[in-house]
Amino acid sequence: MRLSRYFLPILKETPKEAEIVSHRLMLRASMIRQQSAGIYSWLPLGLRVLDRIADIVREEQNRSGAIEVLMPTVQSADLWRESGRYDAYGKEMLRITDRHEREMLYGPTNEEMITDIFRASVRSYRDLPLNLYHIQWKFRDEVRPRFGVMRGREFLMKDAYSFDTDMERAKEAYNRMFVAYLRTFRRLGLTAIPMRADTGPIGGDLSHEFIILADTGESAVFCDKALLDLPIPGEDTDFTGDLSPIVKAWTTPYAATEEMHDETAFAGVPEERKVAARGIEVGHIFYFGTKYSEPMGAKVAGPDGTERPVHMGSYGIGVSRLLGAIIEASHDDAGIIWPDSVAPFDVGLINLKPGDAPTDEAVAVIERELEAAGLSVLTDDVDTRAGAKFAAMDLIGLPWQLIVGPRGLATGEVELKRRATGERETISLEAAINRLTAGRR
Repeated sequence: MRLSRYFLPILKETPKEAEIVSHRLMLRASMIRQQSAGIYSWLPLGLRVLDRIADIVREEQNRSGAIEVLMPTVQSADLWRESGRYDAYGKEMLRITDRHEREMLYGPTNEEMITDIFRASVRSYRDLPLNLYHIQWKFRDEVRPRFGVMRGREFLMKDAYSFDTDMERAKEAYNRMFVAYLRTFRRLGLTAIPMRADTGPIGGDLSHEFIILADTGESAVFCDKALLDLPIPGEDTDFTGDLSPIVKAWTTPYAATEEMHDETAFAGVPEERKVAARGIEVGHIFYFGTKYSEPMGAKVAGPDGTERPVHMGSYGIGVSRLLGAIIEASHDDAGIIWPDSVAPFDVGLINLKPGDAPTDEAVAVIERELEAAGLSVLTDDVDTRAGAKFAAMDLIGLPWQLIVGPRGLATGEVELKRRATGERETISLEAAINRLTAGRR
């Protein structure tokens, strides 16, 4: 992609409404544009990252055995009355009426709708276990939207819902999602720690929030440092097998949010392993049994023919929120530092002298070779000063910068910069291409 033909209106000044690093950098890098309080348009650079994150989330959900659907954003109020949540949900729900005076709502979550889909189609225990998920936009009318995409009113969410015959099998579904989340967040370049979370009036202990540590985190968290070094389950993980040993390894060391913190239990952690920090929630998994299936009549017949309400769980990942969380965890004074897995482009190719025939030709050759190897390239072919080019590339945070100019080409050399480390190296053009395409050909 040539920058001269791309839409990237970078801001030189930080908008005054931006309170935290991720919000400032997303606005300056022209990833989003605010349309109203807590509602954003996603511009090309931001949308590319959003799509890459969603792809990883989708791949790991599919790997775990979950099946993708897509539910609408607008829901009937009648479904929510069946579950008893319509009047209880509060002002965060955006309630609307269609032209026929039917009460509708813009979905803040989808438990009722997925339960309705299930009860219309599934009758026997033989059709279980089942886990259905979707990636869809949600709306919650936050009283004080702030921090950009970290606490917006409209947001992209992955919701999965499991259905099982009893609590024992529901725990197996819970464990599958637990392990899938560990893999998902690591692939996104994050170390997410599962922490005990409040289950509310339902009780039990099957609820975990996945938290990343960040100075700008919204809440205090406490954990055993040992969790930072635990191995992540590999691609060969058997999601049809017993995953409880993995879950046990990750839930035995102490880890709790401020609401669930037990100072007495935390005192048992060796002093050198105690971590008290700020954290950002990026995912939440939850078992809620028959809370929705019972009032909504979602039942299956067991081996003896008796119908019983199914046991359910819900599993959420804030896809759009993750952009802010990744930036909060990975940035410096110059701008964003994207993990390779979610960067909008793999390489920023900088032409130091557009209009110079040999330089233009070399840049075109490099661009073709990198793209042929499967790399995405953003080529800065705009006639601006070198300092502005470098600053813009640092701001948008692409993993690699390849700098091409007449002086270096005269000796057959280019400059290669790794954004994450700041390391710069002057090497031959051939060596630079080989370095970037290693393992791709």
